[in-house]
Amino acid sequence: MTAVRGGQPDSGRPAAPPPAPDGAASRHGRGPTLEQVARRAGVGRGTVSRVVNGSPRVSDRTRAAVEAAIAELGYVPNRAARALAAGSADAVALVVPEPESRFFAEPYFSAVVQGAGAELSRADMQMLLTLLHGRKEQDRFAQYAASQRIDGVLLVSVHAGDSLPDVLAAAGIPAVLNGRRYADEPLPYVDCDNTGGARAAVAHLVARGRRAVATITGPSDMYAARCRTEGYRQALREAGLAAGEHLVEEGDFTEDGGHAAMRALLERAPELDAVFCASDVMAAGARLALRESGRTVPDEVALVGFDDSAVARHMDPPLTTVRQPTAEMGREMARLLLELLGRSAPGTPPADGAHHRVLPTELIHRGSS
Repeated sequence: MTAVRGGQPDSGRPAAPPPAPDGAASRHGRGPTLEQVARRAGVGRGTVSRVVNGSPRVSDRTRAAVEAAIAELGYVPNRAARALAAGSADAVALVVPEPESRFFAEPYFSAVVQGAGAELSRADMQMLLTLLHGRKEQDRFAQYAASQRIDGVLLVSVHAGDSLPDVLAAAGIPAVLNGRRYADEPLPYVDCDNTGGARAAVAHLVARGRRAVATITGPSDMYAARCRTEGYRQALREAGLAAGEHLVEEGDFTEDGGHAAMRALLERAPELDAVFCASDVMAAGARLALRESGRTVPDEVALVGFDDSAVARHMDPPLTTVRQPTAEMGREMARLLLELLGRSAPGTPPADGAHHRVLPTELIHRGSS
């Protein structure tokens, strides 16, 4: 995996030296060249290239001679050159349009990266991790993508006003979104059942006897956050409880945001006896605010999060949360993009033709509720 900032790869390596002359490869520790293989096999350079790229326009006798020369010399084909000849970059960009501070603080992103990277590796594709923050960096990345240096894009953490997906679509660059910008998102995406997961979390709190259930939402410009808020409201309606606006506070999916939102809720609604947080990271911030106020969890205030990240398991008490299959979402995004590219990994089940996939969630009951 290669890291990219603002659309410009940074390999951290100096530029390669110029090619060594024939016969100098072994002295300088570099591999043999295509020309050396051609001379050893007694054929032209183009013939070797056709054999390496699997062309049928080579006789069995010639192919055997070239393959013998390759084996004898230990020649390794230049992957970049092969990809260029095939009209492919053999690379996919996983783009996160968020600040570095949020990317490294949230376990969600690392799980998506892990899942997507594993699936792309199975297909022998390189993944370029790209962090973008601001319109200028997004524009620069769009130009980079349009230069055919990548085959497609996996776009994580989309907001309602994001134009990058449309720019990529207009340029003919295959892209798959992690989540949606709105309900009728036309572009391919992989999402989880945000509404159903939130509804199950709040129904659990109600079943435990909680009646003043508050919520700390995610940013209102993110469809996933709005769905989780809707699930919260649905569960309260089904239980015959009021979803008063004084019990709803918007957060930003960060620990500091959860802390600030919890303090605001306690000041406005001191009677609350449960809180559903739209992410585990915000729940960690809320837990700190509750502790600072002298409220005990779960005796006085029950707490539920969303994600089932490592944060949930390491909290005191361990956090009840909604598990979304984050790594599987990353893998499914990569599978969908590979299908669009005609490059599915070996052993992948046949494509079902669906470009919109919603994965199930599961409530994980722990000590915080």
